[in-house]
Amino acid sequence: MKNVAVIGAGTMGNGIAHTFAQSGFNVQLIDISEASLKRGMDTIAKNLDRMVAREKISEADKAETLGNITTFTSITDGVKNVDLVVEAATENVELKLNIFKQLDEACLAETILASNTSSISITQIAAVTKRPEKVIGMHFMNPVPIMKLVEIIRGYSTSDEVTNTIMELSKKLGKTPTEVNDYPGFVANRILMPMLNEAIETLYNGVAGVEEIDTVMKLGMAHPMGPLQLADFIGLDICLSILNVMYDGFKNPKYAPCPLLVNMVRAGKLGVKSGEGFYDYSESRKAEHVSKQFSK
Repeated sequence: MKNVAVIGAGTMGNGIAHTFAQSGFNVQLIDISEASLKRGMDTIAKNLDRMVAREKISEADKAETLGNITTFTSITDGVKNVDLVVEAATENVELKLNIFKQLDEACLAETILASNTSSISITQIAAVTKRPEKVIGMHFMNPVPIMKLVEIIRGYSTSDEVTNTIMELSKKLGKTPTEVNDYPGFVANRILMPMLNEAIETLYNGVAGVEEIDTVMKLGMAHPMGPLQLADFIGLDICLSILNVMYDGFKNPKYAPCPLLVNMVRAGKLGVKSGEGFYDYSESRKAEHVSKQFSK
């Protein structure tokens, strides 16, 4: 396996492309927007510059990594003759199903189709293809070049051969693959999202303020980042989407998103990406100032 296509040049997509390219794979990065592709490649270059500055890699390594990536605005052109496709588009069911229908038609019969979805059913995605045994989940963690975990999600029909291939491939990327079964939220988000939602509920109910909640979890539970800051970092729209998938999938009220989260997403307060969430990021991407809405 040498040739890999990545669908989506956003935060996760460019991180996945970076990781494969740095590991010596030929990467075909695909996005419908030239502007998104440019932003994605600029992000990869900046992240490589940081690694050079820290003497983690050389300038030659950086040049080789960037040289391993080719960009495309067409799925059909971008997936020609690849061994693996990793879809990293927005966490939207209909969008992903449409992409996988296109991939099934455009890819070679032996190509493995993977999704970086953080919550959507791999079985559901696989069902729109004629190769369900070759569809699998590869849930990378953000930031992809740094985080070691990859959740490997087996759909109902995913074959042992494909699962073993992707497990070994993940190790070649320097990652630690962990196999899980296909249920809403898998493992990481099934545990993480209710915690973030409960932190938002705690704020919503007036138990404590933003900084106080995050301080308790950082100092009391040794979390590197407080839950409200982490929600901002992930994106409140993504958190809401994952909670809705779990709520719909399990029909259990414990996964129902907090009304405050729903309202913030409706208002466009999505966290770091929009410049404001529980914290104000207008001056810095660091969570140094609580948003005015939650200031005392």
